[in-house]
Amino acid sequence: TLVKRALRHFEYIHQATALEDLKVPPSNRLHKLSADREGQYAISVNSQWRICFRFVAGNAYEVELTDYH
Repeated sequence: TLVKRALRHFEYIHQATALEDLKVPPSNRLHKLSADREGQYAISVNSQWRICFRFVAGNAYEVELTDYH
């Protein structure tokens, strides 16, 4: 379900000490955002939902589950 997948992805973010850690698994599809989300990154939960966040000095901030498409 969406909730289970999102919780697993929140845990990936929580455990990451470097942005590169979130490149695994590849299904995260880590990518940098632009425009009104400049400075944020996102990982994919599924084809519709993303977790967006800022990553500074080994920590994630402003973490949100969103359908930004």
